[in-house]
Amino acid sequence: MAFDNMDMDNELEPQDAPPKEESGNRTFLIAAGILGGITVLALICIAVYALVLLPRQRTAQEQQVATLNAQNTQVALAITQTSAAMAAPTLTPTKPPPPSTATATPTSVVVVATSTSAGPDPRTATVAALLTQAAQTTQTVVPTATNLPDTGFADEVGLPVMMGMAVLLVAVIFVARRLRSAT
Repeated sequence: MAFDNMDMDNELEPQDAPPKEESGNRTFLIAAGILGGITVLALICIAVYALVLLPRQRTAQEQQVATLNAQNTQVALAITQTSAAMAAPTLTPTKPPPPSTATATPTSVVVVATSTSAGPDPRTATVAALLTQAAQTTQTVVPTATNLPDTGFADEVGLPVMMGMAVLLVAVIFVARRLRSAT
């Protein structure tokens, strides 16, 4: 007979346990750990820059500004001293002045009030004429509206075409979502 071995229980028992599936999260955790490490390293570098390097740069810049201010002060002082020395030269006479032989004689002085103005100053008249011309030109210039420039997307294609494209793109989004959910 073909059914010599009637031991059916042996066939139903699993002979080998199924292999354990590799955790799908392992790769993700490795990638997340690497990105987290890079982030922490970047934060450490930013902190070192902000706490160590930036103050050094600021102090060096402040020292350079102080040095330049001191040099500018010295130059200004030297220029002031030079101009003061050149402005008031003290002349020493090479010959003794001749003795004064003139004697003072009293003279009578008569004061008469006279008008010394010869008319308006020509410079003032020129300035007044220029100011009058400037006032006349600013009053006559009236800004007028001109045509607007024909630039930009909406001017070339038009607003209705732009609205139509927006409706078309929204329709594409709905069709793509419906196709995804159908499959």
